[in-house]
Amino acid sequence: MKLIIQIPCYNEAETLTIALNDLPKHIDGIDEIEYLIINDGSKDDTVKVAKEWGVNYVVNFKCNRGLAKGFMAGLDACLRNGADIIVNTDADNQYCGEDIEKLVRPILEGKADMVIGERPIDDTAHFSPLKKKLQHFGSWVVRKASKTDIPDAPSGFRAYSRDAAMRLNVVNEYTYTLETIVQAGRNRMSITSVPIRTNAELRPSRLFKSMFGYVKRSMVTILRAFLMYRPLMSFSIIAAVLFGLGMLLGVRFLVFVFAGNGGGHVQSLILASTLMLSGVMTFIVGLQADIIAANRKILEDIQYHVRKLDYEHDTEKNCCKGECQCTEDDE
Repeated sequence: MKLIIQIPCYNEAETLTIALNDLPKHIDGIDEIEYLIINDGSKDDTVKVAKEWGVNYVVNFKCNRGLAKGFMAGLDACLRNGADIIVNTDADNQYCGEDIEKLVRPILEGKADMVIGERPIDDTAHFSPLKKKLQHFGSWVVRKASKTDIPDAPSGFRAYSRDAAMRLNVVNEYTYTLETIVQAGRNRMSITSVPIRTNAELRPSRLFKSMFGYVKRSMVTILRAFLMYRPLMSFSIIAAVLFGLGMLLGVRFLVFVFAGNGGGHVQSLILASTLMLSGVMTFIVGLQADIIAANRKILEDIQYHVRKLDYEHDTEKNCCKGECQCTEDDE
């Protein structure tokens, strides 16, 4: 059983060694532990620090491409190098490395394919009261969208089985955390969470510049994922609202007609007709989107089998011995 721990990095030379030293060297049930960093266009000595520490693999981007792209590139490199379990953690040592054993245990026991670390949000000193409330609210929205019971959706401390990693797709360019939960829940993957510990803050978060920007981009990501995996329901709700408003205006117009005063309310009839027609057209768009979603599921299944053959072929060839230097063209 091989575990690869991956760490996305962007100018992390000052904190990377601390994070790497905190990672486990042995876990019961794991035969081999290796380490991989994703250098997301760093301008400092991140790669040099990683190599001097002794990481096994480096995925290099020539320019900064964002957390989501880095995450997927890391999964690809881990799978190509024979990982049975992949753990994703942060370079700022936000998460306690010892708790990686908690993450991988449900996978080793065959109870889950995806495990997310639940942070003690209410007890985290460097989280403001507003951020704590927004974290809880965002997780609640993700639970509703994904039909899961994950209490800490934004947590980036998580573990994936090999099979789960091969099924993941991230289409947004912001973050992988929310979309992968919605995807896993809607595709009925086995997903769970375990309580984990966090360390003191070494630097401010670089994922977002303001709380408003974080909330806005997170909500867009959730909405986009929901529309992708439940398009008919999404468009049907919009269509029902439009059609219902049109019906109410139509009934209002009829009331005035029966009262002998319909001539002065033609505008209501026009607006009612427009809203009802918009509702019908929105529902038709939903049907088309549902057909596209069905085709996407077929393509995802094909992609999974192609990935499986591709990664097994690379593993048999043992294409990356020792240090593996990957570039953005290798994705």
